[in-house]
Amino acid sequence: MPAPNLDVAVIGEIYVDHVFSGFTRWPAPGEEVTTEAYTREVGGGAAATACGLARLDRTVALVGLVGADDRDWFAARLARYGVAPDGLRVGNGASGTTISVSTAQDRSFFTHIGVNHDVGALAAGAGLAVLLSARHVHFAMPLPRAVAEQVLPALKAAGITMSLDMGYQPEWLADPANRPTLAAVDYLIPNEKEAELLCGSTEVDAFFDAAETLGIAHPMVKLGARGAAAREDGHTVSVAPPPVEAVDATGAGDAFDAGFIDALLDDADPKTRLQHGCITGALSTRQPGALAAIPDRHELRSTHDRFY
Repeated sequence: MPAPNLDVAVIGEIYVDHVFSGFTRWPAPGEEVTTEAYTREVGGGAAATACGLARLDRTVALVGLVGADDRDWFAARLARYGVAPDGLRVGNGASGTTISVSTAQDRSFFTHIGVNHDVGALAAGAGLAVLLSARHVHFAMPLPRAVAEQVLPALKAAGITMSLDMGYQPEWLADPANRPTLAAVDYLIPNEKEAELLCGSTEVDAFFDAAETLGIAHPMVKLGARGAAAREDGHTVSVAPPPVEAVDATGAGDAFDAGFIDALLDDADPKTRLQHGCITGALSTRQPGALAAIPDRHELRSTHDRFY
């Protein structure tokens, strides 16, 4: 089998994010308000994790579906972060799109799923060759069971490690048919709300106990501002994040995934994996949006040396 030409392939939903901010209030029905604060950016957890890994000098491809009119724009934006566009495919329809509108007090989102409805089929079809060209595959999506049954054994047979961050998907997590998927990947990376859905408790140790019953290898959980925890060989390891002045936590969990996977590729121990995830997650919150503040390798290392 040829040597992998990618460190990581990340697959999941991809969006065009239209971000409007600077509003002092929400408009009344029929009213228009204006702002000068607008950005257009690549969105979705898969893109955030892929860009985070590329910032850490990993060779990364993002696998996903976009609309025909947006393919060149996506490729150009991803290239700015160092992400290969090899895995982008044109779907049958419009790109997924999210509009974010922020006042000083809150944010609201309007989302069109678009071609992302078909990303599961992409994993088992045209995108599989890209997945098989990587050392590690990260699924930033709730894998359909039929797709998991086809794709995960192929990746395992090729010696490729796998991680899964399905996001907050109550129906998917509650479906017993998906339990084999949780056990088939090497690393499940839930946050505490997702862990609670799996075990019915907010206690970290209760999740770890449930994870062992479910056959989940290397159980871990992201704890937001409290950091992260993992259980390895019967021992629980907890890590607090470095202190930062958080501006926007959008995409922090996806940035955590990037730091964690980066350490995993270096065969780091469980504590170091959590530390790197906490660093990339925390530092990503320093500016608005999911991509603007993701750290590079130098900043990751210097932050690790200062705080751990």
